[in-house]
Amino acid sequence: MRRFTSLLLTLLLIFSLAACAAPSGDPPSSSTEGNTAAPSEDPENPAPEPEDPAAQEPEEPAAPPEPYEISDPTEEKEGYVPWNGVVEHLFFHPVIAYPELAFDGDAQANGLDDFMVTVDEYNKILQSCYDKGYVLVDIADVWSETAGEDGQPQMVRNTLYLPEGKKPLILSYDDTNYYPYMLENGLAYKLIIGEDGKIASWGLDPKGEEVISRDLDAIPILDKFVEEHPDFSPFGAKGCLSLTGYEGILGYRTQTDTKDWDEAREANRQKEREAVKPIVEELRRTGWTFGSHTWGHIRLGTLSLETIQADTERWETEVGSLVGETTILFYPHGERPDGNDWKNTGPVFRYLQSKGFRVFASVGIESFSFIKKDICAVICDRLHPDGTTLRHSRDRYLQFYDAKDIMDVDVRPQREIDWS
Repeated sequence: MRRFTSLLLTLLLIFSLAACAAPSGDPPSSSTEGNTAAPSEDPENPAPEPEDPAAQEPEEPAAPPEPYEISDPTEEKEGYVPWNGVVEHLFFHPVIAYPELAFDGDAQANGLDDFMVTVDEYNKILQSCYDKGYVLVDIADVWSETAGEDGQPQMVRNTLYLPEGKKPLILSYDDTNYYPYMLENGLAYKLIIGEDGKIASWGLDPKGEEVISRDLDAIPILDKFVEEHPDFSPFGAKGCLSLTGYEGILGYRTQTDTKDWDEAREANRQKEREAVKPIVEELRRTGWTFGSHTWGHIRLGTLSLETIQADTERWETEVGSLVGETTILFYPHGERPDGNDWKNTGPVFRYLQSKGFRVFASVGIESFSFIKKDICAVICDRLHPDGTTLRHSRDRYLQFYDAKDIMDVDVRPQREIDWS
């Protein structure tokens, strides 16, 4: 009996050791029925906290941006032919997404009618320019700074090499700052990067509902048009964004206000500055460039040199620090410094040139340009598709489009049209 008991104990010990040596991959029983006691724990060697499975999952890397190639139109290429003729230049203000808000009879309606086009009109203008053989070039590629025979810097007009049968076109966009009055009158509120990684607009529709779109603002509309018609931009150029700074840039309130400022406002400004940086980076990457429209949208022909100096320094601090250096200056109100910039080179023009500006753009009735002889600078005029020229300057724009085919008469205020 003792021998049997001893044998039984030996067998139990063997089975116990075998169980302890079971492979770690064998799952323990998951049954907890009837077990209400907490597991024992050594206070000096507590069991490690279980890791959150979600925390162990690596974050999905952001999709890399689609490759975008920008090339130099001044380099000779096989199949491309030299162009030394006029380089046309059209400029727009932000486009009207919701005409029912813009043209509602309030105090802003006629001004919006005068100076802007609707989304529908803008789309038709782009299509017409494409159909007529225009291709986009960057304004900064049309002229270059070089040393003259006397060793002094001067501007020269570059020969552009274009696909045969094509004509060059510069596009620029004034006041792409999205001022508060625009937000109340049917325009986009700001630019953002959409879920697809592309530039889009953010705003509110007439019902007050949030809208993210690539079809309601001039900038993403042109991006899409080039995606669908890559031969419209054979060098990757898009347009030059003409920025003020007194209401921030691109819909972000990056400006200071010296009249009423505190730490909270400054903290918000810094937050807005950080938010706009990836927008600027993506615009630059995809062929957009930037120019100054002065910080305060000031009149360069009438204000004092001291006022213009202070404004320029503020633009450099608040806008140039975000978008980078630029050689392009777009005159607010089309007002020329020193009375007449192509006949005079006065103290205002000399100061602005000393700050790095080389191309000075006004507004006119043709794409005029003139290389100044006494200073390293170019002045040029731009044409302005808007309600005013759609109503009153049809003949002047026929090389680009026919206002009769473009103007959305039904949604605009019922004002005079003098098409011949």
